[in-house]
Amino acid sequence: MLILAIESSCDETAVAVMRNGREVLSNTVISQIDMHTVYGGVVPEIASRKHIEVISGLTKKAVNDAGISMSEIDAVAVTFAPGLIGALLVGMNFAKGLAFALGKPLIPVHHIRGHVAANYIAFPELEPPFMALVASGGHTLLLGVDGYTRYKIIGSTRDDAAGEAFDKVARVLGIGYPGGKEIDRLGTTGDENSYKLPRAKVDGCRYDMSFSGLKTAVINLVHNAEQKGENIDLPGLAASFELAVSDTVVPRVIEAAEENKYTKICAAGGVAANSKIREILKTECEKKGIKLFLPPLWLCGDNGAMIGCQGYYEYLAGNMADMSLNAYATLDADFEEIPKI
Repeated sequence: MLILAIESSCDETAVAVMRNGREVLSNTVISQIDMHTVYGGVVPEIASRKHIEVISGLTKKAVNDAGISMSEIDAVAVTFAPGLIGALLVGMNFAKGLAFALGKPLIPVHHIRGHVAANYIAFPELEPPFMALVASGGHTLLLGVDGYTRYKIIGSTRDDAAGEAFDKVARVLGIGYPGGKEIDRLGTTGDENSYKLPRAKVDGCRYDMSFSGLKTAVINLVHNAEQKGENIDLPGLAASFELAVSDTVVPRVIEAAEENKYTKICAAGGVAANSKIREILKTECEKKGIKLFLPPLWLCGDNGAMIGCQGYYEYLAGNMADMSLNAYATLDADFEEIPKI
């Protein structure tokens, strides 16, 4: 089965062609990082307009790169939630038009489920059930994956996502955008014990997380140093911040896996590319005898292949949509039915 998959939930326009869910025939991405760097973050209106400019040409390229014709496509999968609403609408409406023109099924895919599915591409042997840590710019979740389309939320952030905290800390440090990549690069030469930073706990919900206090602590530290004319050890602060994030997510995912009897853990999302988090996850999973799946870096960020992979399993489960499909800025990954307009 050939699925053409479209992802446009944020600032990457991505189109892929997948065979039977796990085989990547093509995976094309146009990033907007350079356009948003000057603002220190994604500007939704700019992102939406850029998606409009490139999505048609990128789709043609994905089909050509796959070595097929458009008529050979069996279904069209698209991210419909969650994300920037304008950006989502561009990809979703293009996908709806394409599916209608080709007379092919339209498969709605949840962005978070797509991130989890990236692991299926990297690891052909991986099958549910397992525990998933999803950490990205907009989401930080502990998910129990009991089937390809059966999810349960075990823990989540109450405020900022880990990736959002990375971007805001990088902005105050003046080291560029996207923040995760720059902090990772800077932190490799720093002492992770240089600064004492908070690790928040949510009373009564031990698997939930909070990153707003950590973000604020770093911002206050930098501003106080600037006011006093003191120098900041940037590599040390970056490394200390990475450790604080790791100390927040890693123990929770390990404990949640053990309590819920999962013997496998996978990581997903842009923050899963962080070298410190990957290193600590490996160490702790080895200690506990838990099998860990870490996707390659190209599958951590937003891409069309992950949407095509999850789309395949949504198709097998009969989860398809008609032309009334809408986009949603927020929607939990464990949804059972797409909301009605």
